[in-house]
Formats: sequence, structure tokens, C-alpha cells
Amino acid sequence: MVSQPETFRETLPIEEGGFLAPSEVRSILKSAHLRPTRQRVELGTLIFRRKHWHLTPDELHALASRAGFCVSLATVYNTLNQFAQAGLIRRVATQGSDRAYFDTDMSDHQHFCVEDEGRVWDAPKDSVQLGALPEPPDGYRIANVDVVIRLARIPKRHLGAVSS
Repeated sequence: MVSQPETFRETLPIEEGGFLAPSEVRSILKSAHLRPTRQRVELGTLIFRRKHWHLTPDELHALASRAGFCVSLATVYNTLNQFAQAGLIRRVATQGSDRAYFDTDMSDHQHFCVEDEGRVWDAPKDSVQLGALPEPPDGYRIANVDVVIRLARIPKRHLGAVSS
């Protein structure tokens, strides 16, 4: 049985873990060739406060508001997408969802996703076995393979049912 994480609000209280210093965030942004604007630095202090967590733009916007940062939701979306393009975080591939998910763990790993509940968490390491991958077209290389295991909750009335 795979354990599920607590909700976002339970795992990221403002007091926990503190923040990265703005100077550290500026260094991270400069190393990724991103201009360290005030909004990027402020959001970066929140995003990089943990080595590994999953977040949505709405969650980051709420956390920024609680931290006293005045930033629009559009800026949060733009910043997350810029950080992903720069290789600082990665967007978790989801389909059929209006919600965007981002992961601060850049290692190769797979995810469970319950889109109806707005939750994403890591599948156990090395639990997904990939077979042979196709050869990429000339001039290309495989940069990453995303595996998202979409889950749907089993209605309680079916949990105790015996199959015939």
C-alpha cells in the first residue's frame, strides 16, 4: 500500500522550514540565466524552501499571500512556467485537467495523480518498469519520459463487494 501525503496546507505551514535567503534565490536564478526580479525572488523563496514538493499555481499564490507577498496569479503562472523552462522545477504532465502541477524534484520519477481531489504525489522509487523506448527521430534525443498514474477513488459501496 502506498502512503498518501497530507494536504498541501498541512505540509507547508509558513513557520515550517523557513525560507531560502533572497541572496540564495538570486544565485539560483542567475545560474539558470533568469533575471532575478522581485517577484521571481519572492516566489523562489517559497518554491525552493523544500527540496521536494508538488504545488499548483493556486497553492503558491495562496502561500505567497499568507507570506505577505503581493503578486498576481498570472505572475505566479508565468514564474512557474519560466522556472520549468529554465530547468529549476518541472511541470507534471497531466491531461484533462485545468490544474497545472509543478514538482521541485528534478530527478527521474513517476507520479500518482488524483485530479478530482487536486493531489499529486510520487510513486515509489523504481516501482515503474519501462520497456524499450522507440528510437527518436534524427536530430533528437529523449530528454525525459513522464509517467503519471491517474487514480480514481473506489466508491465505498464497492469496497466490500465480493466479485463473482
